[in-house]
Amino acid sequence: MASRVWQVLLELGILHSVDQRLVFEDSNTYYQFSFEECDAQGCEFRSEEEWQNGVRLLLQLVPYVQFRHGCVFSVSLAVTVMSWDCGLKYLFSLQQAGVCGLRAPDDLSRMEMVQRLAKDGYRFLQNQNYRLPDRSAQVGQPSLAPEPVGMATAGQGSHEEVRYVVVSGTPQKILEHLLSDLRLDEQQGATEKMLLDDFLLTYLVFMSTSELCQALLGQYPSDRSITSSRGKEALFRKRKVLHLVSQWSTLYKDFLREEENLKTFMKTLYRYVLEDVYEFPTLEKDLKEFQKLLRRRHLKENCVPLRASPVESKDVMCRVYVSCDSYLSMRVKPAVVAQELLHIVSQRMERSEDDMMLVAQTYNGEKRVLQPHDSIYSESLTAPSRLIACRRDLSEILPPLTECPELGQKPVRLLGINTWDVAVALTNFDWNLFNSIHEQELIFYTFSGQASSGHTVALEFLLQRCNEVQQWVMSEVLLCPSLSKRVQLLKKFIKIAAHCKAHRNLNSSFAIIMGLNTAAVSRLNQTWEKVPGKFKKLFSELELLTDPSMNHKAYRDAFKKTKPPKIPFMPLLLKDITFIHEGNKTFQDNLVNFEKLHMIADTVRLIRHCQTDQTGNELSACDGPEVRSSVHYLHIIDNQQTLFQLSHRLEPRV
Repeated sequence: MASRVWQVLLELGILHSVDQRLVFEDSNTYYQFSFEECDAQGCEFRSEEEWQNGVRLLLQLVPYVQFRHGCVFSVSLAVTVMSWDCGLKYLFSLQQAGVCGLRAPDDLSRMEMVQRLAKDGYRFLQNQNYRLPDRSAQVGQPSLAPEPVGMATAGQGSHEEVRYVVVSGTPQKILEHLLSDLRLDEQQGATEKMLLDDFLLTYLVFMSTSELCQALLGQYPSDRSITSSRGKEALFRKRKVLHLVSQWSTLYKDFLREEENLKTFMKTLYRYVLEDVYEFPTLEKDLKEFQKLLRRRHLKENCVPLRASPVESKDVMCRVYVSCDSYLSMRVKPAVVAQELLHIVSQRMERSEDDMMLVAQTYNGEKRVLQPHDSIYSESLTAPSRLIACRRDLSEILPPLTECPELGQKPVRLLGINTWDVAVALTNFDWNLFNSIHEQELIFYTFSGQASSGHTVALEFLLQRCNEVQQWVMSEVLLCPSLSKRVQLLKKFIKIAAHCKAHRNLNSSFAIIMGLNTAAVSRLNQTWEKVPGKFKKLFSELELLTDPSMNHKAYRDAFKKTKPPKIPFMPLLLKDITFIHEGNKTFQDNLVNFEKLHMIADTVRLIRHCQTDQTGNELSACDGPEVRSSVHYLHIIDNQQTLFQLSHRLEPRV
């Protein structure tokens, strides 16, 4: 009987089999709970009484343990944090909602309760009014799970309303269920809003935009022979479809602006509404809202260039190689010309602009010297695979950094800049990138399997920036030949990382700490020994953020305590979505696994949460030429061998 209790936990998703077994086995098999244990001090589900109630309810579910072979009892548990102590919260709420009746609690410890239940033969009290859903009778119907609304107080005789959330179903049936539960007034509950948001955020996982458009047109009643008795029902259905389309457009903004199928759908739906407004005058208000929506889309299409166009209104990230193993990373306008790039390179590398020229190298190895007024990203010029700054007299790229003796004579410009100003400049730069990321970019990045598809531009820029900040920290330290100046640089970066954390820029703070922790920098023992103790202590505290133990618990705790607006560490957020995707099937028995989609949508919504409350977010700092040159135009060594050679040259191996 005990093994069947564990089987219940396995079937309900509280317990996971590491070997992905479907049946619980009392053998040398590894299992784990869904999420980490709750450490909330005031968690009411830690109490003995609630824990005992949870055990009892599990025992009552034992008769229905053969879920995969007979009838189905599906409970949407993935939406709640699950753990042994408080993860049974959802089960307790089911008990309060009247799913089953329980005996009065006894004053027993946890172990005594299990022993007592084992001895008395597990007496079950099943609520006779509760019926399990018959899945076989409704092929393709969405599988529904009870969810309580509100809490009943003992002695008041209040009646609990039980609603349902989709666990699985065909795309068409899920859409039909959404429209059925959709409310047009302001009384729409949080459950319905969440379900609609989950669907709109993740529909691209299991259906295309074209298929959704066709499904919505199919849900819009266009039959002219509708009887008067069904007229009211048809009117509500039409308004619900229009409301869903409005929510869809609001959520996606201009993300799917260039989708031709969507343009055709909007025109067709608009024609349907125009034809219906005479028969249903109530649609006039909805028609006006729909016209506003079309007008906004029309203005955006005429005023904003398409995403796929080579010439965009947004900035682009550009790399100009200044040696065979390093480059300058800069954010420039799409209309930038060769002369402007050369000016930036000459200032950053402290070389004469007249002695340099810009060369574009194509993917097949061909090189072309760019004229001063040549546009880098023009339609007539194919985007180069690599831009190279060469000496005009030699027509060759600069030698490797390990062979440049003049590097030792260059002043360390970062030492003369205030750390607060650098942190503010980094945060403002990152915020401009992060604020342009759409939630859907995370879905495309995870599920499309192909980068640079045009839908993930902003996300790819921020990920690239994170990697480059880490490499920039390494490059600055290893290009500094003076021991005393290297010590000052380490102190400088530690303070910058602390300031970034204070500015709620966890992305740059994380990147700087990881840059200082890389092998090429951390091995510089002579340099680290001279760093003052208070800076070492501060570094150790910041280093805890990058601790990967317990699934990055230190970072996650710090992130939860940080109020928005804030910039999360994006690689970890993508890792969470990837783990959800790889660890759960999108389709089960040819039905969409909506529990998986809810978990993905919940993670993606963090972007929305972090981008909220943006009033006054732009930090003011001394944005002088030195700050801009150091932070906006990063000199980066992208060759690991060069980094280690520089490191061993600074402090040879003993």
